Amino acid sequence: MTDRFGLTQSGLKLALQLKQSYAAKQPLILLDESHRLLMPEHLLNPQIDLQTFEDPMPLAIVAVRDPDSPMSIAAAVRMAPKARDRQLVSNLFEMLGETSKHSVVRKCIDLVTEHDFDPEVVNRVRRSASRFVNMSRKQYMDALKRNLRALMEGTMEPRCFVDDFFELSEAGNLRLDIRKRLVMGILTSESVRPSIKFLFLENLVRLPEALRVEIITDVLRTPDTRNLSVIKQELLWIKREASVH
Repeated sequence: MTDRFGLTQSGLKLALQLKQSYAAKQPLILLDESHRLLMPEHLLNPQIDLQTFEDPMPLAIVAVRDPDSPMSIAAAVRMAPKARDRQLVSNLFEMLGETSKHSVVRKCIDLVTEHDFDPEVVNRVRRSASRFVNMSRKQYMDALKRNLRALMEGTMEPRCFVDDFFELSEAGNLRLDIRKRLVMGILTSESVRPSIKFLFLENLVRLPEALRVEIITDVLRTPDTRNLSVIKQELLWIKREASVH
């Protein structure tokens, strides 16, 4: 139930959980049965019911705490209409402009508040935020491609490449199907050394559980090659360990 200030008990509870998730560097997951990652596109689409994520407090936490500007700006845009008729939410929204570390979020909040939460201005900011998200994602993809080229040319250390791969794919909020295709491509490639593939296996835990299961299942179904058979043995061990726990 929403109180007269525009907040809910479930929203406050989720806000505390999000603070813990950010402290533990865990990904944000949609609260429905899909267990998908929460993406900027979800926040920017007013037609999607985000359940408790609709509450101003969780949105404020994402806008302030998320290390990646696409998610922060998307959360701020989602929160803006809710601040129009609730003074407490309006004050909270304005505070985001003082506390967010992302300049794009501060500019968004300044523009919306200067125009007194005009719905037309909010819609214009939403469209600009969508373009910003797409541009940011392209930049992260370009960085991943440069790193892969550097790895294959021997000018980038494998562990550095793997660390950057997961950080860039997380920061760029890459769609899950793209992450799956990239990881699958590396694990099944005959051009990538087994030692690099094992580094990827060590970091699979950084992916959402459903995506890990899909990758493991699909790699195990891939026709055997000399290099891939070793990777499959390791994946079978990972699969058994997961089923035990």
